[in-house]
Amino acid sequence: MNLNLLWNNLGGFARRVGRSMARTPLLLYYVLKDDKTAAKDKAIIYAALAYLILPVDLISARKNPILGWADEILSIEIVYDRMRKYITPDMYRRAEAQLDKWIPA
Repeated sequence: MNLNLLWNNLGGFARRVGRSMARTPLLLYYVLKDDKTAAKDKAIIYAALAYLILPVDLISARKNPILGWADEILSIEIVYDRMRKYITPDMYRRAEAQLDKWIPA
C-alpha cells in the first residue's frame, strides 16, 4: 500500500470537494493508519479510499454525474459506518487541523 500516494490524492480530493465531503474519507485515512485497526478492516478502508480518489469507476461520473458520485459516496458511507468504532476524538482533531491546512478559511 502506498499511503503517501493515497495521502496526496486525498488532499487534492479535499480541495476539489470541500470540507464537509472530505471529512469522512480523511477520518477513514486516520483509522487506516492506526495500529489498533484490524488488518481486514484496513484492507476495506484502503479499497474504499482508492475507489474514491482513483480515476477508475464502476459508474462513470462523466457519463452519469449523479450515479457516478452516488456509488462513491455510498461506498465511503458504508465503510465509515462499519469503522466508526475505531474513530477517536484525537482523530477528529487531527482531521479538522488537516482540513484547515488543505482548505484555509
